[in-house]
Amino acid sequence: MTLIRENEYKWYEKLAFNVIKCGPIPRHIAIIMDGNRRFAKTENIEKIEGHSRGFDKLSECLGWCLELGVKEVTAFAFSIENFKRSPEEVSALMDITKVKFQKLLEEKERLHENGVRIRILGNLALLPEELQQLMSEAMLMTEQNNNLFLNIAFAYTSREEITNAIQTICQEGGNLEEEDITEELVAQCLYTKDIKNPDLLIRTSGESRLSDFLMWQLSSTVLYFPKTFWPAITIWHLLYGIFCYQRSLLSISGYKTAIEQSSVKSQSGMSDRAKIFLHNVDMKRRDRLVRLSSAKHKGD
Repeated sequence: MTLIRENEYKWYEKLAFNVIKCGPIPRHIAIIMDGNRRFAKTENIEKIEGHSRGFDKLSECLGWCLELGVKEVTAFAFSIENFKRSPEEVSALMDITKVKFQKLLEEKERLHENGVRIRILGNLALLPEELQQLMSEAMLMTEQNNNLFLNIAFAYTSREEITNAIQTICQEGGNLEEEDITEELVAQCLYTKDIKNPDLLIRTSGESRLSDFLMWQLSSTVLYFPKTFWPAITIWHLLYGIFCYQRSLLSISGYKTAIEQSSVKSQSGMSDRAKIFLHNVDMKRRDRLVRLSSAKHKGD
């Protein structure tokens, strides 16, 4: 799998790009990649092939986003709820994800060339150890890149994310005072720490549900629900989604600005105790990634 596909565009697609780029482009697009299994059924192929084509479509979509100047993409790849599917399907999904990440690590130079940073959002402890190791290595390998951020929500639900943040504060925040526990402190304990809230969310397949995805982060996000299954999405769906964002921006720009200013004010007013706590949490998270990545190389 090439993470970012180099797409060739027809003249009218290039024209559409130039037209849409005359307006504001969302900095951060979140995607619920829904419909892989139903796509497989309509195409009369195996479910796992539908998921594989979904991964391939993500690489094509990242190419579109890079062309348009989108700086960040968060893709909902695997919900914790998906573990309730048949053991055969879950196992196959883990295997294909492992293969995709193995190929991804082989693209080290191209990732650095494009400045791509990969972050995994979710409870990695729920995943097979080898997959945890591959994901950890990908995150560490790209942590200095800053041109395009790809956040993959895997073994993720928003409820688990918020619960984990509260548990972190309870278990490791022994030196915190009551006034230290603010909305911003909780936000900095989420998997999306230091990630700006999405400007646009796209959910394919026509379902108009959020399915426990980024519930904390979507207060000012424009929502777009194309009816097309994810593997069949086209550049025109993405362009229309961005057009919807541009059209809505006039009515929500003031609200978005107020939220961003409130967050900045909250961060600047954070106590030294809270800053030390967050620094320690960050160090522990990174140390765990280093241990997992090191374990992979010892096993190679």
